[in-house]
Amino acid sequence: MTKKVFWQDPYLTELETRVTSVAGNDITVEQTIFYALSGGQESDHGTIGNHRVLHARKDDREIVYTLEEGHGLKPGDQVRMNIDWERRYKLMRLHFAAEIVLELAYRHLESIKKIGAHIAQDKARIDFEWGENISKEFPLIKEKALAIVATDQAITSAFSDEENERRYWQIREFSPVPCGGTHLRKTGEIGEIALKRINIGKGKERIEIYVSEKAG
Repeated sequence: MTKKVFWQDPYLTELETRVTSVAGNDITVEQTIFYALSGGQESDHGTIGNHRVLHARKDDREIVYTLEEGHGLKPGDQVRMNIDWERRYKLMRLHFAAEIVLELAYRHLESIKKIGAHIAQDKARIDFEWGENISKEFPLIKEKALAIVATDQAITSAFSDEENERRYWQIREFSPVPCGGTHLRKTGEIGEIALKRINIGKGKERIEIYVSEKAG
């Protein structure tokens, strides 16, 4: 099983690792910093052994990487893995901004229900079952979210069950929140937050979340 170094150090951009299996253009490696789509957070972009990763997917607790045709790698080969740091860092900032917005929505909007989420490099979104225009709640959510950013407090990210790879994050304002994504060190890195409302159907509301180009 691949050791997921992106949990241990989500700020690492290069890693020496070894190929453990090859099936056509699909490979696995001993350890990785290359996140695969999970929990709504998009996969990283980057290379393994100077070959572009076309796709990364979870297979139970393994991660399978699809490389470009003609990579020529074999089990046992030592390779360098590189990720697009600018993309990773923006995903991390948007991810945690979305996490805070979600927890604040749960806290202040009785009976609201999340029905979907996605974190891309340009924006994050959370979809809810909610019978009103959710933008009416934006002043409160944004005020409290920016207050958390302003504290620039440490974010704890750790295993709740290491054997089954279950993880959580926590800050002072909230109880532990289950999540296996990559997390920032401190809330201040999020920077400015902007919210946009989109109605996606009767009784359904979407919050789009944006962060400033530069971290706080």
